[in-house]
Amino acid sequence: QVQLRESGGGLVQAGGSLRLSCAASGGTFSSYYLGWFRQAPGKEREFVATINWSGDSKKYKDSVKGRFTISRDNAKNTVVLQMNSLKPEDTAVYYCAASRRMIVPTTPTLYTYWGQGAQVTVSS
Repeated sequence: QVQLRESGGGLVQAGGSLRLSCAASGGTFSSYYLGWFRQAPGKEREFVATINWSGDSKKYKDSVKGRFTISRDNAKNTVVLQMNSLKPEDTAVYYCAASRRMIVPTTPTLYTYWGQGAQVTVSS
């Protein structure tokens, strides 16, 4: 049974940093993209970043480029989202997800497995 579990959310002031981690278990993730999405109250879930198995294919939402960095440790089946220079508009529940698509997946429907989510709150 595939499980994704996020950790590392919290409350931070604008301009601060947070590091989200996602541990994947119950499967082999060598052919999966691992990505992050977020959902703010009253808004649709949106793509944030994704990374392939080898790490040579990454894609970011335009508004987080230069501030967020996605990485993965395949030996530990984990994916990390380092978030710097956080803004109040980054406030949301952040979800880790896994996709078997071979082409960079940026929409929620292309992801098969999801974590429970981690709250990130950025105060102004």
